[in-house]
Amino acid sequence: MDRKQALELLHDRIKNPRMVAHCLASEAVMRRLAVHFNEDVNLWGLAGLLHDLDVEETEGDHEQHGNVAADFLKENGLQQVAVDAIRRHNEMATPEPRTTLLDHALAAGETITGLITATAMVYPDKKVASVKPSSVVKRMKEKSFAASVKRENIMECELIGIPIAAFAGISVVAMREIAEDIGL
Repeated sequence: MDRKQALELLHDRIKNPRMVAHCLASEAVMRRLAVHFNEDVNLWGLAGLLHDLDVEETEGDHEQHGNVAADFLKENGLQQVAVDAIRRHNEMATPEPRTTLLDHALAAGETITGLITATAMVYPDKKVASVKPSSVVKRMKEKSFAASVKRENIMECELIGIPIAAFAGISVVAMREIAEDIGL
């Protein structure tokens, strides 16, 4: 599967523009993390881009979200390692724990995009260009800020050897690079 095919799938299956932006942001973060770890940039990018492919179909069913996408993507030729990470990004969908570098990177990477987006939205210009990594780290400690963002998922960055401050920096830079595409 290549990025063009993945984008077609994304736009066919997800209609909410904010969710599409989240998937694009997740892809950008995952591509940066792949570079950091000297991993397959395209494969990691696809995992980020497609991780929520079933979100509208499963309509908030946390026991299905991730599983439906993983099954569909396996049938459509996505590599097994990415299929597994997509299934495991939602810990409520499978009893399988996250164990691989890609598993933890996807869980942390896709989650931090929500915190960065929320942080950008409190700035007057509402732009990711204004977001400092230190502000993201500060917001991590404010449980009432973007309360639905699972901080424990973001902290999985430390399980893969990236301190939270550095992880926030990598993620902010990744999102800045595609700011126009994600409306930030």
